[in-house]
Amino acid sequence: MEENQNKEEKVQNFKTVQNPNTYKTIYKNEATAKSRVGFGRGFLLPFLSGMIGCAVVLGACFGVPSIRTKLIKEGTSITNGNNAPQNSGYVSQTSLSNYSDTAIYAANKILPSIVGIEVEYNVNSLISMFGRQSQTSTATASGSGIIISDDGYILTNNHIVATSSSESYYEVSEATKLTVTLFNDETKYEAKIIGTDEQTDLAVIKIEKNGLSKAEFADSDNIKVGEFAMAVGNPLGMQSSITCGVISAVNREVTDSDGKKFTLMQTDAAINSGNSGGALVNSEGKVVGINTLKLSGTGIEGMGFAIPINATTDITSQLIQYSKVKRPYIGISGMDLDEKTAKANKLVVGIYVKSVDDFSAGEKAGIKIGDVIIEADGQKVTSMDKLNEIKNSHQIGQEMKIKVNRNGQEKELTITLGEQP
Repeated sequence: MEENQNKEEKVQNFKTVQNPNTYKTIYKNEATAKSRVGFGRGFLLPFLSGMIGCAVVLGACFGVPSIRTKLIKEGTSITNGNNAPQNSGYVSQTSLSNYSDTAIYAANKILPSIVGIEVEYNVNSLISMFGRQSQTSTATASGSGIIISDDGYILTNNHIVATSSSESYYEVSEATKLTVTLFNDETKYEAKIIGTDEQTDLAVIKIEKNGLSKAEFADSDNIKVGEFAMAVGNPLGMQSSITCGVISAVNREVTDSDGKKFTLMQTDAAINSGNSGGALVNSEGKVVGINTLKLSGTGIEGMGFAIPINATTDITSQLIQYSKVKRPYIGISGMDLDEKTAKANKLVVGIYVKSVDDFSAGEKAGIKIGDVIIEADGQKVTSMDKLNEIKNSHQIGQEMKIKVNRNGQEKELTITLGEQP
């Protein structure tokens, strides 16, 4: 009963006046002294407590990166001239600290698995001013490699460890000495070449040391354009250098200076001389490719290329097991015939057989010089590249069916593929 009277007194102490212009409810205080106490207890104290609690909660939330990013994202919008949201109405902001953390994590994970490679060559300079003379000197070059086993096997590029050339005024031998430097280790370890493959530009070398940090591989078939990419290696002899960018393209067909064709992934992460053989890694520090080529010249910026790591696994295992890559072999050389060339020579579009190796699989199958190969395994072929692609999908000893046009007549032949010498 007494409690009800107190409630009635409180209600009577306030009169409600409605402002028609603002449609707000205003409370008019008739008992000034009493209402100040009520106002402090009933409104001000809970209000201040709520503000303090809110500040604590927001402070805690903004201290957690994932919550902070979400709050910023949801609170940011772009509007057009009519104050209407454009597209989705939200801008996904990238935290620079998060990007930095990603790069730091990837670098820390991969750097112990990257080595510097120093190669020594013999260079014979040919001097012919007063008769032909030869002067021999030693030259060095540097590259990078990726540790693929904890007992010393290292994957790198063939052109680093097994290159040689001959020009008018000098001759460069194949590598005479290889030394490897590990991450945070000034010791130089002598390495030996286990196997090389010029066709894929891959090689495996080995040092005698155990307990090494083996690199972890990602699935390069799942790489998407725009993904984070970090190139790691030994550019210009500066060991353990990283550069960051993104995956610019995948399945890019590139022809090198020697005319060899590769299917590579493209990146804008800076790749310089000495980066060859090093790793291209994703945001998890896992290897997605082997840095191998870059384009350079006036007007060219940020065009580097890497061999997808999935394309290296079978090659690597064969190099370790056989010191070479065993490939199926037909034993012919050919010339691509387009419509214009075929018509001018009264032939059909396909591959003109220029030569057939003695005792080869092609000779045994009955292929003759002058034949035009028009099909392989039921697929039309118009280039040696396509024929080799189909051939390389087979194993040594398997059969491959081809169709040739010989003197205007079509003939089917069966080839039992041999091993490439």
